[in-house]
Amino acid sequence: MKYVDEFRQKDLAHKLSDEIKKQVDPSRTYNIMEFCGGHTHAIFRYGVQDLMPDNVNFVHGPGCPVCVLPIPRIDNAIELAENPDIILCTYGDMMRVPASKKKSLIKAKALGADIRMVYSTQDALQLARDHPHKQIVFFAIGFETTTPPTAVAIHQAQAEDLDNFTVFCNHVITPAAIQHILNSPEVRELGSVSIDAFLGPSHVSSIIGSQPYHYFAEEFQKPVVITGFEPLDVMQATLMLIEQINEGRFEVENQYKRVVTKEGNLKAQSLVSNVFEMRRKFEWRGLGDVPYSALAIREKYAKFDAEKRFTITKSTGRDVKGCECPSILRGVKIPTDCKLFGTVCTPENPQGSCMVSSEGSCAAYWSYGRFRLDKPKSLKKKKVTEKSAA
Repeated sequence: MKYVDEFRQKDLAHKLSDEIKKQVDPSRTYNIMEFCGGHTHAIFRYGVQDLMPDNVNFVHGPGCPVCVLPIPRIDNAIELAENPDIILCTYGDMMRVPASKKKSLIKAKALGADIRMVYSTQDALQLARDHPHKQIVFFAIGFETTTPPTAVAIHQAQAEDLDNFTVFCNHVITPAAIQHILNSPEVRELGSVSIDAFLGPSHVSSIIGSQPYHYFAEEFQKPVVITGFEPLDVMQATLMLIEQINEGRFEVENQYKRVVTKEGNLKAQSLVSNVFEMRRKFEWRGLGDVPYSALAIREKYAKFDAEKRFTITKSTGRDVKGCECPSILRGVKIPTDCKLFGTVCTPENPQGSCMVSSEGSCAAYWSYGRFRLDKPKSLKKKKVTEKSAA
């Protein structure tokens, strides 16, 4: 297929692999975190890790908004859905994420809650039009990529005076999470996982641009290369990061120039800024409370804010005992370090968000057979060399 096959050519992949092997310093280890689950799946689906030298490791980061949403917020969504006056709607990958007390949205639906899977915010608006005597709550999740459509929906609801439409907002901000990971003692202290560089998320960057990542390169001396989701994209970006590390450079480079610009999508940014404002803090699964890492609906659109229209009980729900999703999301452990993986926890019976989400690390390991390989050592157990310590 044109514009896809070009980024999956076997010959080019082997040439990039050979060049990476020439460039790496055999006396050091390169730990490269891919923040986005799309990169994680590309790495496993196309065998990118197998084309890397042994001392080049991909560290799997937060992955996707489904993975990082904490259990209390899912408990809140279920509570809303159990209100007989409410139709709760959300994207399909949220339906099976475990909440507390072994609940999930799909189990709540089976017990009688009116929960609908939608493909877009426009579907949610149509539900509000079609059911004027019901309250329609859109369970909104996503990084910066899916935030503009939610803002559009709120604008449309206001223009149409859809008083029965509200948004339960769970949109989160990527740069704040990267900063939190780099500030974490588990990352900064000698003897724990060392992150040498980042593969920047491509779709997020199409909205926010490359500019926000310059802070990390300067403050933490960590190179960032924004890259696409195709295997040759990931391999070229890896080569660019290795060259930066070898040369002692800490810059932001844009491999995904066919989509991402320095400024990003200014129209989308303006729309989001008009509708949303920063929360002072927000809990991420695996990261805890992260300051200024999520969005809330501005006061002028308060009538469309489900958290202001409905009473929501504060939940203290926590992950299933033994589930290592929090550590996996920080890059401290890998799926096969979890005792539940492949035994109690499978795609048919997921115990954590990393197995449920189509972009989760556990789902990637399972889907592409990584769990069948010899169990690799957790990155947390690797000693940080003098050259890799920042």
